[in-house]
Amino acid sequence: MRLEIGNKVAVLDDVLKGKIININKNVISVETTDGMVFNFDEKELVKIDKEQHELSKYSDINNALLKEKISANKPKESFFKKQKHEIILEVDLHINQLVKSVKGLDNYDMLNLQLDTAKRKVEYAIQKRISKIVFIHGVGEGVLKTELQNLLHKYPVKYYDASYKKYGLGATEVYVYQNIKE
Repeated sequence: MRLEIGNKVAVLDDVLKGKIININKNVISVETTDGMVFNFDEKELVKIDKEQHELSKYSDINNALLKEKISANKPKESFFKKQKHEIILEVDLHINQLVKSVKGLDNYDMLNLQLDTAKRKVEYAIQKRISKIVFIHGVGEGVLKTELQNLLHKYPVKYYDASYKKYGLGATEVYVYQNIKE
């Protein structure tokens, strides 16, 4: 990931976001929306895609009814058949689906737990020759989606937004290539 002046970024282990105003070797200066300037190492930042940031304005992810709908009797993962022989692995990466309580976890820990889960599921799908996975990550600020895409670059897969009709704006569908010669 190459960060440049003007990029919108979020801080991995804090609830800060802003725009890059200066880059001096390994020190990146970020100006928040309040006008405060903070310095970070590049590894502490993740770029926010403009489209994802724009989408987050239109959905209130903290809405109680939305949270209730998301968590209502929903299993962590499910298998379902789409066509005759195609099996799709559906994985919900919302943190409340992965742990009983987020007490004691900061944003960095939660993100790493979500990414570790995604990594295990991709490797499981490759091993079991499952051709499609749908990761439900939500809209939010787009940090999990961006980091998920960075993770997927390491595997023989292609990914794209999942069905808006079925999942809304917060899901990524992954096609796992089969018969890859190593």
